[in-house]
Amino acid sequence: MLQGRVIKAYNSFFYVQTAPGLVTCKLRGKFKKSRRELGVVPGDWVSLDILPDGTGVIEEVLPRVQFLKRPAVANLTQVVLTFAAAQPDLHPLLLNRFLVLSEWSSVEKIVICVNKMDLCKDDGALLQAYRNIGYEVLPVSARESRGLDSLKERLRGETTVFAGPSGVGKSSLLNAIDSRLALQTGDISEKIKRGKHTTRVAELIPYEAGGYIVDTPGFSAVDFTGLEPESLPSCFPDFAPFLGGCRFSPCSHSHEPGCAIKEAAEKGEVARERYEAYLAIRTELLETQKIAQRKIYK
Repeated sequence: MLQGRVIKAYNSFFYVQTAPGLVTCKLRGKFKKSRRELGVVPGDWVSLDILPDGTGVIEEVLPRVQFLKRPAVANLTQVVLTFAAAQPDLHPLLLNRFLVLSEWSSVEKIVICVNKMDLCKDDGALLQAYRNIGYEVLPVSARESRGLDSLKERLRGETTVFAGPSGVGKSSLLNAIDSRLALQTGDISEKIKRGKHTTRVAELIPYEAGGYIVDTPGFSAVDFTGLEPESLPSCFPDFAPFLGGCRFSPCSHSHEPGCAIKEAAEKGEVARERYEAYLAIRTELLETQKIAQRKIYK
């Protein structure tokens, strides 16, 4: 049985890179009923049978080392959260939602890449709070080819997912890194200052030193289905030094007196926008939990 890696999934077809070449595959019938649970996604390593016509049938999905829940990509080693310094403006809550998603997915390497720095006068202080947490922040400009060497170096040998909202210039940035990628790009809407969706599906694109670049469709809605409110603090690494220091246990870190994290935010030891993002996401998770419980009791 041949093994390969899923490069792209589209319209019930799976394009699998194998040693002999790229094979267009479908799922074995026994998988189709449970496809939603199986979730064959780009990056998955699979076992397949080759049919007489040269197409393939996926027989087994091999165990995943890593899985990013949205965009759904398996066995990645790095995520580059791509935002724009302007047009559209960088929204702190949206950035934090992407960071929580990456932490929840246990992505080992998380990089914040800020494109369109040619539109921003503030080069030094931008996102300094996130550098203080330990996140790597790369200010770049695809238009001016600025900061690209540092980004290129971090992509070598990695399976890197580029994720972020529409209009931040992910495809333009990737084309600036390597023109051979020839990714489709779109203009920014003058009316709403948002980008048009130019990337339709997630796809692994071979890169240097055995690495892959994964360009993904831009999106702003981050789905936290399955994330429990009690697990949310662990998705904020800057909370770690204060966990266990609260007066009450368990502590929701929202309203309780003597909460170490709330006090750290008041003292500036935790960035205010980070704490506010925590509260906003926690409220969302609690509401989702209530809706799910109402459905169960109906």
